Amino acid sequence: MTTRPRDSGRARLYEAERLVHRMFDRAVSNRTVQIAGTELTLPVEAHFGSIASVRDYVDRVLAMPSVRARFGRATLPVRVRERRGHRSAEYVRSPDAEPQIAIPSSADGRWALRELVVLHELAHHLDESSGPAHGRGFAVGLTDLVTLVLGPEAGFVYRVVFGDSGVV
Repeated sequence: MTTRPRDSGRARLYEAERLVHRMFDRAVSNRTVQIAGTELTLPVEAHFGSIASVRDYVDRVLAMPSVRARFGRATLPVRVRERRGHRSAEYVRSPDAEPQIAIPSSADGRWALRELVVLHELAHHLDESSGPAHGRGFAVGLTDLVTLVLGPEAGFVYRVVFGDSGVV
């Protein structure tokens, strides 16, 4: 396993994602948003009630024919487990253990039991780029995954926000 380059774009990507998350949060009652001069209807984002429901969701996404056609690593299983603490979700790829997505589920960590967070962690599993963990290759893969799973409107939001934020 090779070491990835320094992840200098991580903060920029996280800030761009926070903007996307706020757009989805605000669109709960009225799904219509305007971005880049385009009015579109955002899809409903899933929120999960348990780690078991996240695990089931991840398995279903990895089994999607469109996801398998785009991402070679979609055939590799990933373990979903609960993470202690509440501040972050994470993806762990180790040469000595199976790949894992760790999601906090404590009362303070319920923010992570949302579809966009789970897709972010799953995008790490699917990422075959050799760049930084949150670099351009990852951002493009995340955008493609969101497009395949949530639809072209959600993918458009990611492309615009990531582009405007200098992520891609």
